[in-house]
Amino acid sequence: MKKWRKRLKRTLLFGGLAIVLLLVSSLVVEQVNTRKDLKSYTPSGKLYNVNGKNMHLYTGGQGDVTVVLASGWGTANPYIDFYPLYDKLAPHVKFAVYDRFGYGYSDTTDKKRDVDTISSEIHQLLQESGQKPPYVLVSHSLGSLETIRFAQKYPDEVQAMVMLDSGSPEFYYDGVDVPASGGFGKQLLIHTGVLRMLLTSDSILENSRATRNGLKFVPDELKAMDIKATLLKLSNANIDDELAQHQANAKIVLDHKQTFTFPFTVLTSDYFGKSEEDWTQSQAKFPSWSVQGKQVMIKDSEHYIHQFHPDLVADEILAAAKR
Repeated sequence: MKKWRKRLKRTLLFGGLAIVLLLVSSLVVEQVNTRKDLKSYTPSGKLYNVNGKNMHLYTGGQGDVTVVLASGWGTANPYIDFYPLYDKLAPHVKFAVYDRFGYGYSDTTDKKRDVDTISSEIHQLLQESGQKPPYVLVSHSLGSLETIRFAQKYPDEVQAMVMLDSGSPEFYYDGVDVPASGGFGKQLLIHTGVLRMLLTSDSILENSRATRNGLKFVPDELKAMDIKATLLKLSNANIDDELAQHQANAKIVLDHKQTFTFPFTVLTSDYFGKSEEDWTQSQAKFPSWSVQGKQVMIKDSEHYIHQFHPDLVADEILAAAKR
């Protein structure tokens, strides 16, 4: 019995040491790969100083109206996410895609991710970069909170709003089940190289892109860049804090609720006929935020509707820009 115990202790000791060595080596290898990724992960647009940090903005197009595109929570690279819309918008309007701190090519910040801070940062970025209102604010998913708050704070600068399967402030405030950010577990997967290894599997990669239509309208080089963005950006505290504060941020927006007078278009995915009832009901009520509110169902789509039907989405944005 004593010999068996000694063997068990020895086995556990060497097993533990092997695991520690494996983790250390994995961390070192991932750090080397991360440094390589950073060398080729260069901004698509320009960086501007906002409160002492670099904030990224990609712009294009022509016209008298500027469409400001706000990505949803956890979308690592907004420039890539909205890529299918650019050629459709550019001949008719200017457009500007911003990266919140912690996303895309922007720095991270020590400031809490409350909606007043975020909306002020967006306003400062637009000013620093020389953008001129009127703006058509287009937001995806949780981006609705910061764009609505922007419109509340700077109403004279907003011409219209378009929601891309965005939740209403009421929906986010009512305590809906928003997926957890992953926290430490997510960081461990990234920093040990496990996520990098998983994303080399075609089936896993395809499944991770399912809600984005497999990035069907995005060129291969940007698909590769999207993987780098996922590995480089999704473990930072800004993204985690943004999700943690979603309910408090929704309350701030609700506390300042007003009925907008400008066009307010709510584009809603049909989730291929599998939409949940509470989401469907909240989307139907969402247009009431404006006296010119309307809802448009986008059939045969998932949450990232602009990746499934960019033509339909662009048409609604341009219609809002002409009003």
